[in-house]
Amino acid sequence: MQSFDDRFLGALGRVHNGAQARAAVQEAAESFETFNLDIMYALPGQTEADVVKDLETALAFQPPHISIYHLTIEPNTYFAKFPPVVPEDDTAYEMLDRITAMTGAAGMQRYEISAYARPGHQCFHNTNYWQFGDYLGIGAGAHGKLSFAHRIVRQTKLRDPQRYMEAALAGRALASDDDVRRKDLPFEYMLNALRLRGGFALQDYLDRTGLPISTIRPALDAAQRKGLGVEEAGRIVPTGRGFDFLSDLQELFLGDA
Repeated sequence: MQSFDDRFLGALGRVHNGAQARAAVQEAAESFETFNLDIMYALPGQTEADVVKDLETALAFQPPHISIYHLTIEPNTYFAKFPPVVPEDDTAYEMLDRITAMTGAAGMQRYEISAYARPGHQCFHNTNYWQFGDYLGIGAGAHGKLSFAHRIVRQTKLRDPQRYMEAALAGRALASDDDVRRKDLPFEYMLNALRLRGGFALQDYLDRTGLPISTIRPALDAAQRKGLGVEEAGRIVPTGRGFDFLSDLQELFLGDA
């Protein structure tokens, strides 16, 4: 199994040498006010001791932000066809608990389901996604979300770069341009907003979706009965249990609006 040094810096370039990895992180730390490290856990053959070593190596660089992701086996991939042996769910939860404890001891807060940051270093770009904000998709394969007075649109650009460039010059670069159905808006909003540890303001839900709070009231009540979320000072906040079982919390909002 590769060491953390040999795999954790893919986001900063295809680095395969431990010394190069350390040099790249050191350069980022010296050159930028903030930077991020991407780390994965629950990998094939990985133990909790491996996770601890990975985090110790990462935290030694005093990163302002760390994104930590559970390995996901996607359909139509090599791993989907030939599934590797990965840690059991209980072991993966223990890994995540250890990650949260270690980052917390290092002065980092888990402000999003997969993101840990020092004060003032939360990711503005991703936070816009999680708050159901709008964004332009520019470039081959890019996704965008735009809100208008009476509708919300999701767009996708053509994926193949050559086709995209030819179509863009002709003013036809979109591969899809779909309105989000009104009945799907509550679930779409919750897929994003509930990823934040601080939850969301009820007023933000109304402003971002154009829907009244009554469209989610039954689900909010169910979340509180199940101990997955609480309503306080006009905000909906996932409980610790709700954060651990986020999919169960989000699923409550699948009903028709």
